[in-house]
Amino acid sequence: MPLTRPDRSTLAALGGYAATRVVGLVVLAVAAAATGEDGLHRLKGRWDSVWYVRIAEHGYGYQVTLPNGDVHSDLAFFPLLPALERGLSAVLPVDAATAGLLVSWTAGLAAAWGIFRCGDHVAGRRAGVLLAVLWGVYPTAFVQSMAYTETLFTAFAAWSLYAVLRGRWILAGVLCSAAGLTRPTAAALIAALGITALVTLVRDRRLPWSTLAGALIAPLGWLAYVAYVGVRQGSPTAYFDVQAAWGNSIDFGVALAAFIAGLPWPAALGLCAALALLGWLVALCVRQRQPLPLLVYTIGVVFVSLVGAAYFGSRPRLMMPAFGLLLPPAVALARVRTRIAVPVLAGLALASGAYGAFTLLGSGPP
Repeated sequence: MPLTRPDRSTLAALGGYAATRVVGLVVLAVAAAATGEDGLHRLKGRWDSVWYVRIAEHGYGYQVTLPNGDVHSDLAFFPLLPALERGLSAVLPVDAATAGLLVSWTAGLAAAWGIFRCGDHVAGRRAGVLLAVLWGVYPTAFVQSMAYTETLFTAFAAWSLYAVLRGRWILAGVLCSAAGLTRPTAAALIAALGITALVTLVRDRRLPWSTLAGALIAPLGWLAYVAYVGVRQGSPTAYFDVQAAWGNSIDFGVALAAFIAGLPWPAALGLCAALALLGWLVALCVRQRQPLPLLVYTIGVVFVSLVGAAYFGSRPRLMMPAFGLLLPPAVALARVRTRIAVPVLAGLALASGAYGAFTLLGSGPP
C-alpha cells in the first residue's frame, strides 16, 4: 500500500474535497461578516474544541458540575487530538486552538485520500473521486473544518480499511489502534477488523499470523485509554461512568424514540423520513455487496450513533465517519456526465456551507 506520488485521480479527489471545504469557509466568512461574528473563533473555540484545548494546555483533571448535579469530566475526550495540539503548539508559533485547526484540516485531506482509495478499490476511480467529494459536502461537513476529531478519526479509519482490503493487516491494526486513541467510535472499526478476521478463519480454516496480529493490535489504543481512565478513577467501569454522566450511555434507541415522540407531528414525520432514508442507504450498501470490513464498519458507526442516549442534534455528525453510506450515491453519480455531476456537487457544497454557517453562528448542535 505505497503512498507514491498522487496520480491524476488522486489529485482530483483531493482537489475536489478541498474545494468543498473552501466553499464552506467562504460561506462562513461571508455570513460572519454580515452578522458581525468571529467565524474563525467559531471553528476553533466552540463546543468540544474548548475541551480539547484545555486538555492540551493543562492535561486531564477538569470537570464541570451542572445545575442538575450531572458532572461533565474531560476524561470523556480521547487523548490523541489534544496531544497533537500540545505537540504542534510547542514547535510552531501557534496556540493549541490553532494547532487543532491545522491537525483537523491536514487530517481532512488524509481522510479524503483514504476514502478515495477505498472507493477506487471497490467501485473504480471515478466513483472513488466522487466519494471523497461527497464526504466533503456531507450536511454536517462544517465539523471537518473545526478543531474536532472527526477528520483525524476518519483518516485513520479509511486507511485502516484500505489496508485490510489490500491484505496489510498489521498496518491496519496499527492504524485502528491510533483511531482508538481518537474517538470511542473506534469500536466500530475494531469490530470490522475482528469480524473480518473471524470470517477468514471460518472460511479458510486457517488464519495467517499477520491477520491475527492485526486483529489483536486493533483494539489496543481504545483499551489503553479505557484502562487509563479506570486506573485514574479507581474503577474498571470508570470510563463508561464518565460517558454516562455526559448522557452518552447506551439505551438502544429509547432516547431517540422519546425525542421523536415529543416532536410536533410534522417534525416527527420529517425525522422518520430521514431515518428511513438512512435505512435505505444501509440497505443499498448491503445490496452493493461492499467488502465485509467496510460494510461492518459503516453499519457499526451508524448503530453506535443511534443507540446512545446522547443529544439528538449531535447524531448526524457522529455518523459522518461512516463514509461507506455515500458509496451508492457516488456510484450513481459516476454514471452521469461531468457537466451534470459538477453543478450537483457545487449545489451540495453551497447547501452544506450554508447549513454550517447557520449552525456555527447560531446556537446549533455541537
